[in-house]
Amino acid sequence: MYTRAVDLKRLKFITDILKDSIPESGNILDIGCGNGNISIHLGSQGFNVLGVDISEKAINTANQNNSYSNVSFNAIGAEELVTSGTSYDAIICSEVLEHLSEPENLLITISLLLKHNGKLIITVPNGNGPREALMTKPMQWMRRKNNFFWKITKIVKRGLGYDGKTVQSDADDLEHIHFFTKKSLSKMAHQHKYKISKFENADFIEDLFPFSLITKRIGFLQRFDCLVADVLPHQLTGGFHTLWEKSETNQQ
Repeated sequence: MYTRAVDLKRLKFITDILKDSIPESGNILDIGCGNGNISIHLGSQGFNVLGVDISEKAINTANQNNSYSNVSFNAIGAEELVTSGTSYDAIICSEVLEHLSEPENLLITISLLLKHNGKLIITVPNGNGPREALMTKPMQWMRRKNNFFWKITKIVKRGLGYDGKTVQSDADDLEHIHFFTKKSLSKMAHQHKYKISKFENADFIEDLFPFSLITKRIGFLQRFDCLVADVLPHQLTGGFHTLWEKSETNQQ
């Protein structure tokens, strides 16, 4: 389960929105649920949750962690749910879009699954934020080149205990393919007839090496970093928490 301040902040953003906007027994779809942390927490709050993910390894972990009868998991893609005719009060897509080659296709599927007055919660890393700009993109460049620096980097990462796995998901492939900004998210929402009604900054530099060596052991520094992010321009945040709602033209 989550222990890092930034993950708990994201979980609070999601939970607060759902408690304020849908019935306690409402039906929630968690797309790309990974290890099921969000789904299981929402189940503990009384919501009925279905978590789906294409990684069987992640779904197996989610099932092992789950003890709630109102929470279930399935190793399928969201598009396979469309023919069932089921619609959801809320859909969560947390730390997912950046991994997809065609995220727009998922948004089309979501429109078919989400009720007209439903809530869509999307969280993504900031593509120009500190971690993506200074860590993710340079690492991907070095890996593609497979040069001397990449070989040294792999040795150092292993020595420091960085194995590429996250508490979010046990999936084998967690590469970031798309890098979103506030502007590109807003444009994508508009193109798919949504409006972003809430926008929250995530963290600042607590998960950026070498700061992460210290902050991962000191919860206060993590929480302080999240508070700093709240007052920073969105360009400097590590990620975005957003609430999407269907526009009037999408509800017709």
